[in-house]
Amino acid sequence: MSADDQAFLDVLSSVPNEIKRYTNDVADYVDKHLSHVSNVLRETLSSSRWIPESARPRPPPPPPRSFVQQVTSPSSLYQRLHNWVADHKIITGIVVVAVGGVTYHIIRRRSSRKKRRARRAGNGARLEVVVIAGAPSEPITRSISLDLERRGFVVYIVCNTVEEEIQVQSESRPDIKPLMIDIVDPESARASIERFSIHLNTPHAAFQGARPHRLEFRSLILIPSTTYPSQPIATLSPSTLSDLFNTRLLTPILTLQTFLPLLQSLPSNQTHPSSRKKAEPSVLVLTPSIISSLSPAFHLPESTIISALTSFTTVLKAELKPLNIPVTHLQLGNFDIRAFAPHNKQLTLSGARAETRAWNESTRGAYARNYVNTTTKSPSLGHGSSLRELNNAVFDSMVSGRGGVVRVGMGSSVYGFVGRWVPSGLVAHMMGMRSATSSLAESSSGSEIGVSSSGDVSPGSGNGSHIGVDGLERSEYVNVYEYKNEKDVEGEHYN
Repeated sequence: MSADDQAFLDVLSSVPNEIKRYTNDVADYVDKHLSHVSNVLRETLSSSRWIPESARPRPPPPPPRSFVQQVTSPSSLYQRLHNWVADHKIITGIVVVAVGGVTYHIIRRRSSRKKRRARRAGNGARLEVVVIAGAPSEPITRSISLDLERRGFVVYIVCNTVEEEIQVQSESRPDIKPLMIDIVDPESARASIERFSIHLNTPHAAFQGARPHRLEFRSLILIPSTTYPSQPIATLSPSTLSDLFNTRLLTPILTLQTFLPLLQSLPSNQTHPSSRKKAEPSVLVLTPSIISSLSPAFHLPESTIISALTSFTTVLKAELKPLNIPVTHLQLGNFDIRAFAPHNKQLTLSGARAETRAWNESTRGAYARNYVNTTTKSPSLGHGSSLRELNNAVFDSMVSGRGGVVRVGMGSSVYGFVGRWVPSGLVAHMMGMRSATSSLAESSSGSEIGVSSSGDVSPGSGNGSHIGVDGLERSEYVNVYEYKNEKDVEGEHYN
């Protein structure tokens, strides 16, 4: 068969398909028009008055609408609600604010009413132990220890001196106990931790005949001191800086270093009797955050020490994460501590001015004005949040097992945002920092030194310094040294 015959046969075989397609198109076209004509006739006859009502056909149903048409239809509920909101914007805003405020209040109220209790042993005895490493005289340390004791914990407060031990015992709470640890002496500290570990692992009985149980180490809470002096860097003595770094920075680090062997050994053998889940101990570090977030002038000790503690907590978190020991850094705002420190007063204007009188004249002229403005406008002024908010945050951080950074207290989040995003110059201006050029000029005007054309010191100079022929100021020490050298040279020539 030739190629022409094959092409002719292909054309013949496609003819029935083409006829079928054309026939279907014609049928669809005719059906569409007949349906349209029938609908028109039906609609016309249904609305004709000359036909009796019983003989009138029903009108054709309306075509179905799409979803977009249903939503944008003026009669839909969404469109009516949208139109009402557009016409009553003020009322809508008031309703939204009111509903949001009520919702926030309900959520916060339910969160504050949440039961926060320590677990108990099967015989009802206290089971979980918390160690607080902080000065017993600190208001925050006292508040947290009393709150945890009330919630059912056995609280141990680390004491470094006999006076601190007596102060803890004076609380007259049987479940708030002193834990003597001399962190200065490593051998003594290691022995104290070993005795404490033996105490935890020793079976205890709540009463005679009761089933013995073992205590569980729940958390170690580090509370460095929250009070720091505010002074210019020029007036800070080396002894003051050394004392601050030892008591505020070195003591918490050494305390944690002392407890690390105990923390590392507890997770493997500490299991609650009523469950198979391991009770992992946690570490909490509490530090103030307002001053360290802003880093204002005249607050070098607090800004430096808190920044170092923040870095220390970050490194500690990375090291203890493989051991499944959560580390939580609680950055504190301002709290109302009048219940524990009723005589605690902020630095007033008269007190700041009185403190500047102890400075020398040049330091007072350079820093006194800005020091008074900054200290009297300190962002920590005011009563602050309730200590109950801090106590709840401590408990939640202990039992959450997540770790991380938690901001609690008035101003902790706000000043953290200001410190990160607001320019430092604007923050300094808002705190009262002003240019000290005029003050420096006034203070230095009384100590100017006149120089004659020959290079000698004028009689009006009374500060003991000397001006050489080259116009450079020479200190008294340099002059004495040179004077002694001249004596030695004369003696050598004489010999």
